[in-house]
Amino acid sequence: MTTSTVYRPDSRPDPPPASPAPDDRIWYAAYASNMLLARLTCYLAGGRLAEGDRDHPGSRDRRPPERSVPLLLPGRLHFALESLVWGGGMGFYDPLDEGELPARGYLLRAGQFADIAAQEVRRAPGTDLDLSTVLADGRAELGAGRYQTLLCVGAVAGLPVLTFTAPWRTAEAELNPPSARYLRVLAAGLREAHGWDADRCARYLSSRPGASGAWSAAGVRRALGATAD
Repeated sequence: MTTSTVYRPDSRPDPPPASPAPDDRIWYAAYASNMLLARLTCYLAGGRLAEGDRDHPGSRDRRPPERSVPLLLPGRLHFALESLVWGGGMGFYDPLDEGELPARGYLLRAGQFADIAAQEVRRAPGTDLDLSTVLADGRAELGAGRYQTLLCVGAVAGLPVLTFTAPWRTAEAELNPPSARYLRVLAAGLREAHGWDADRCARYLSSRPGASGAWSAAGVRRALGATAD
């Protein structure tokens, strides 16, 4: 659980003349299951989270994050499509929605970020990403599918904050309620990153598009193993 300062990224830094080298540092803004360090570690060191149904090969660079900080990003989380790992809807980020999105910033190498992005779309890690477009424009689409849209949402301590999502807006998404086990992983990540208690996690997660109307706050609390006061 963290009690440190919550960061809101500054404006995007001036883009470098070329895409950063694989060893250059960036912030990866995780806003769904990867907020939980144990989950992110599966993408870096390889392995499987107990709640998940998939083994991950891991990154070329298996070092843990150099640092992590709690983030608040402009926009909103929604749940859509069907997860092959968790069942139920997957978490996506619409940066143009109103509101703020709690996330966790991990200080990584650009090559590690590329390997995480590859594993999210079930590709083998090992290929560096050209980040010059996303750093210059704030957005770059690697494809039309889930987690193939790169975003640069600002900077922390002068280093770019990058994440990935789907190309669609929330209003265009095929909304789908998340599974109980996915909610448990998201809540655990929110506790680690932001220090939220079960009540706050339940209120937040049950109010997101895709979950709203299918999950009540009390239902999420029960899924988290928490009892009503």
